[in-house]
Amino acid sequence: MGKPRSNNQKSNAVSTPLSRRKFISNTVMTVGAITIVPRHVLGRGFTAPNDKINLGFIGLGKQTNGLARRFVDSTSAQIVAGCDVWTTKTGAFEKHVGKLYAKERKVKRYNGLTSYSDYKELLARADIDAVVIATPDHWHAIQAMDAMHAGKDVFCEKPLTHRITEGIDLVKTTKETEKILQTGSMQRSWENFRKACELVRNGYLGEIKKVLVNVGDPAIPYNMEEEPVPKELDWNRWCGPAPLLPYNHRLAPSRNDVDFWPDFRLFREVGGGILCDWGAHMFDIAQWALGMDHTGPIRYIPPSDKTAVRGLRMFYANGIEMVHEDFGRGWGVRFIGSEGTMDISRSYFEANPANILSAELKDSDIRLYNAKENHYQDWLDSIKNRTQPICDAEIGHRSASICNIANIGYQLGRNLEWDPKKQQFKGDAEANTLRNRVNRDYS
Repeated sequence: MGKPRSNNQKSNAVSTPLSRRKFISNTVMTVGAITIVPRHVLGRGFTAPNDKINLGFIGLGKQTNGLARRFVDSTSAQIVAGCDVWTTKTGAFEKHVGKLYAKERKVKRYNGLTSYSDYKELLARADIDAVVIATPDHWHAIQAMDAMHAGKDVFCEKPLTHRITEGIDLVKTTKETEKILQTGSMQRSWENFRKACELVRNGYLGEIKKVLVNVGDPAIPYNMEEEPVPKELDWNRWCGPAPLLPYNHRLAPSRNDVDFWPDFRLFREVGGGILCDWGAHMFDIAQWALGMDHTGPIRYIPPSDKTAVRGLRMFYANGIEMVHEDFGRGWGVRFIGSEGTMDISRSYFEANPANILSAELKDSDIRLYNAKENHYQDWLDSIKNRTQPICDAEIGHRSASICNIANIGYQLGRNLEWDPKKQQFKGDAEANTLRNRVNRDYS
């Protein structure tokens, strides 16, 4: 296992007895700098007035910059560690977090961050309470389960899982460890999406007949040209459980200030296509609105043209049809009911007739979880209260499963019957094999 690439880490060992008051006096915030007081050394049941949730970040790519800002904004959390297989990214993350603390918390010099190349070393730290996982998709479930087994709560980027069986195992691990997991499908915490789902759930569009979900293409086999592996990168560890792919900078750029999002999302070996990448947002909203968070469609019918990248139809047990279809408005969801239609995305929220949106919910109507526009604070509050967050493991798994099954449908080009309770295909051995993968030994 590699060594930390920073001198900031404190030893967890205490050679002589030390009173809490003496320890705190030796490690308090100095002028213009922060030093972390680890929670575990304060004693069971002891909570300091300024007690914070110590966070470690696993995966320091482009998405992490925004996530770090979200957690620096919250006074409930403290970022104490980061991990990546790129040395360029660990260094950049230290600088980025330092700038955030200077800007948002007025700290001139932040001394609280240690960098790692091996995420298991980060997980071994007793003073880290929770981790934020923003690695490529094929790592999500593995690292989330490792984190929970190490005693950490987890915020994991979407899609939560890369394979269906990973999701089954992940939900089981969450229950066994009693850890708090938030899936990064943050649209659930946005007011317009919650209102749209409440209108659907309470019948303001009448009986829902059909749902159209437009997101990107299904995953394809990896096809990029090989380039030399940069010396700053541990490529074997980046690929990890996936096949050892030929390196290409579009798959994994060395810097985060590039003008594109990394293309690992496109490929079957390490991602789920944009179908999974954005489907984990938009199918998630459909699931929430329809009250299907603990189940999913039971029948998947791909288009007859096996080269098509839209047109897969899905049917729930109650007869509602959901279609992966471009309805001409970019990534979004269209609900079609007996009394009207409604379109919702990040850039529009419209209904026909328009007065559907101005309807006031009745006291007797169902009210959905309100995370008050802050998906990140919702997770931190859930950690402190030991309650489930707005997008827990089961929810994230079920939404990811729809995307993963859709990918299998496009890949095989035939109708699939799915049992949401047993979480397996009926009478299709090949499809059931594709629920899982054989992980590569990368040790």
